[in-house]
Amino acid sequence: MDARQVEEVVLGALREDLGRGDVTGEALAEPGRVAVGFFLAKQPGVLAGLRVAETAFRLLDASIRLDAAARDGDRLQPGRRFATVRGAARALLAGERVALNFLQRLSGVATATRRAVEQAAGTGARILDTRKTAPLLRAFDKYAVRVGGGHNHRSGLDDGLLIKDNHIVLAGGVTAALRAARAAAPHLLRVEVEVKNLSELEEALAEGAEVILLDNMTTDEVRAAVRRVAGGARLEVSGGVTPETVRAYAETGVDYISLGALTHSVQAVDISFELEEAKISVARP
Repeated sequence: MDARQVEEVVLGALREDLGRGDVTGEALAEPGRVAVGFFLAKQPGVLAGLRVAETAFRLLDASIRLDAAARDGDRLQPGRRFATVRGAARALLAGERVALNFLQRLSGVATATRRAVEQAAGTGARILDTRKTAPLLRAFDKYAVRVGGGHNHRSGLDDGLLIKDNHIVLAGGVTAALRAARAAAPHLLRVEVEVKNLSELEEALAEGAEVILLDNMTTDEVRAAVRRVAGGARLEVSGGVTPETVRAYAETGVDYISLGALTHSVQAVDISFELEEAKISVARP
């Protein structure tokens, strides 16, 4: 992730949370008081976003130091302390919720992605994300997908030509949509089209689509599509795929499986941030 973009988003989150200041922390922690806190995993998962969490503290106090015993992509075990933060007590108190919000969410995305990747292992199918991300957090969510071992689909509407159902309605059909897209697209840009049945698949093949998205099809329909295409186009499955059915779809022989649930239905990993009482110093004069 771009460091400046991370700082911009994290700073916005801090402003949202702090408002005019942390009235509780400022009342209880004298200026100059130093403390040490640690991040503790409370359930299994895959770590992602540690440097984002560090940024939340560093933007409040540039002298804060984070020492990590793990890195993004590592598995978290319950009860494990995986990072320690030392610095001004006020900054630690003010930044802990924002740091945890990012860390828990991104670790949740990475954990779900790793689970899907493991389900598809050995089949050749790649696990992809979608644009169903939290507003303004797309770069963060897609980073976490990569940490989990998945691959990124489009990052934005300018990142690839994907003809979906509403485009097809506007164009008057799959054939018309593909022809219009090809006429307007740069010659190096690959064209992908969504189809909802085997009849539309035939249209897409006849027009030479390079990538075909099979939308909300059963595994039997997907197998039939794989046989029909026979390597003549890349095939992506999307819609209706759950963690329980990833393996079944992967075994059909498709090239890609895109899962919106990786980012739009995130189950945050339970992580806490706790101060060490024995390492809280008296305020400096």
